[in-house]
Amino acid sequence: MSADPVAQAIDAARRGELIVFPTDTVYGIAARPDDAAATARLFEAKRRPLDLTLPVLVASIDDARAVGVFDERAERLAVALWPGALTLVVTRAQRSGAWQLGGDRDSVGVRIPDHRLARAVLSAGPLATTSANRSGESPATTCEELHAAFGDDVALYLCDDGPLEGRASTVVSLLGPELEILRAGDVDADTVARLSAG
Repeated sequence: MSADPVAQAIDAARRGELIVFPTDTVYGIAARPDDAAATARLFEAKRRPLDLTLPVLVASIDDARAVGVFDERAERLAVALWPGALTLVVTRAQRSGAWQLGGDRDSVGVRIPDHRLARAVLSAGPLATTSANRSGESPATTCEELHAAFGDDVALYLCDDGPLEGRASTVVSLLGPELEILRAGDVDADTVARLSAG
């Protein structure tokens, strides 16, 4: 097995196991989005309700376009604010249509995190990723807290040197003619509205 922890994380995810890695907001717990058993394992480990759709993190805008359908608003926001703390909810592309992400089968939330370790792992392909905490609890900020929360449910923990204490990403729905802020986060609504309008 490779001694490189990023390579180990990629290998574990490819096998359908759960991994944890840091993002620019909080730690994420992740699984292969195209493996229904892996995403089921993710829902179970997090104790996440099945009606909540798992977001997908990607390494590039090209990867994002393969997961979701990007209109002009999505393109403008992605170019201006990615990598960063903005999740775009768009219609699923053909590639992601059959992915078992819970919730809405027609849409998907996608973003590019601004963290070198996250993007290194994601360079091997998109991952269904949600905040690394049990549902209803605060996100873990240290490796010790992550291990205490998930134990052996996670195959590999890729930890940062210091605590992660960022805010969750801003979530914007582009499913209708008017964009909708589904969750406030680091990117403010006025910036999103201005940039999406061109």
